[in-house]
Amino acid sequence: MSPDFIPLHPPHCVVGVIGGGQLGRMLALAARRMGVRTCIWTGGLEAPAVEVADEIIDLPFDDPAALEKFCRTTTVATVEFENIPRETLEKVAGCIPLHPSPQAISICQNREREKEFLRANGIPHTWFAVIASEADLAAAMLELNGPGVLKTAAFGYDGKGQLKLSGTENPAAVWAAFDADRAVLEAWVPFEKELSVMAARGADGRTVTYDPAENRHRHHILDVSIVPARVSPAVSLEAAAIARRVAEALDYRGILGVEFFLKSDGTLLVNEIAPRPHNSGHHTLDACATSQFEQQLRAVLGLPPGSTRLLSPVAMLNLLGDFWPAETTPPDWLPLFTDGEAYLHLYGKRHARGRRKMGHANFLGHDAIHRAESLKSRWLTAAENPED
Repeated sequence: MSPDFIPLHPPHCVVGVIGGGQLGRMLALAARRMGVRTCIWTGGLEAPAVEVADEIIDLPFDDPAALEKFCRTTTVATVEFENIPRETLEKVAGCIPLHPSPQAISICQNREREKEFLRANGIPHTWFAVIASEADLAAAMLELNGPGVLKTAAFGYDGKGQLKLSGTENPAAVWAAFDADRAVLEAWVPFEKELSVMAARGADGRTVTYDPAENRHRHHILDVSIVPARVSPAVSLEAAAIARRVAEALDYRGILGVEFFLKSDGTLLVNEIAPRPHNSGHHTLDACATSQFEQQLRAVLGLPPGSTRLLSPVAMLNLLGDFWPAETTPPDWLPLFTDGEAYLHLYGKRHARGRRKMGHANFLGHDAIHRAESLKSRWLTAAENPED
């Protein structure tokens, strides 16, 4: 038996989850099915995971009492989102095993460190320049000599903290209006598709990958993931190989999502890395032999990885707040259940607002994308015309 294996039965096994959002919720549900107890540290934020956790610490991440209780209560820890103070991560790792490591999370939580990591390890990525001043931006725009995207170095997600540039703007005016101390300017990539690969690396260094997902976005937020991605076998194999290289270079333990741009010539460029379960991996709950959440638990607990086999073609539809006719009035779910091969996953959030992620639905079968798009159109139309 591996020395990293943690016995599953209580009181020897309580998995601590730093963060209490929907990813923590689904992680806790997977743990409960395996008979593993969970402790959710919310950070003092709204936390849908608390409804299904065994222990809850509803205090900020910089609270010493919360840190002490978390370390005393749990056997091993993981994270459900990356924007956690590095100091907190290191203090937890000094008390109990934390997977992935603070170093790996720190690289992925900051675009500057992430891009430098990709460059240092020879992993294909977009052209970029680090920006810390108006002069940096002026020089980078001159070198790029074309369209680009200016992104905050830290705490950006779902399109937040990003500004597309044509290349003709005044650098001084852009930098003065951009609310960040440090940023990254990236070349604009005219991609054919956006893809992602979920990779899980265990305690023994073995890495398994899921089939690539083809991702479409709406308002800079994931809208639909189509699996398997409609790409050539060569592209699928290359995406999986790059994802394994990323996991190995990070000395990673756990599951991570690697997002790609696929160019028209078949070239793959890594766009972002997520050190946790990922929105584009939610299809694994219904369409794969092992879900991404069970896979995370297996890696954290020192268990062998589960099969990543795809059981059925699938389309995952993100359910954002604009599907709701009113803040507390959900869509009519009957058509989804009538479908027969569609599965609803709601996150327990009580108030639907704008583009808030409220849940997702997985549609199985070869015509899954058509059925998902049809219901999406129906729900959005009903939300826009609630009195019809």
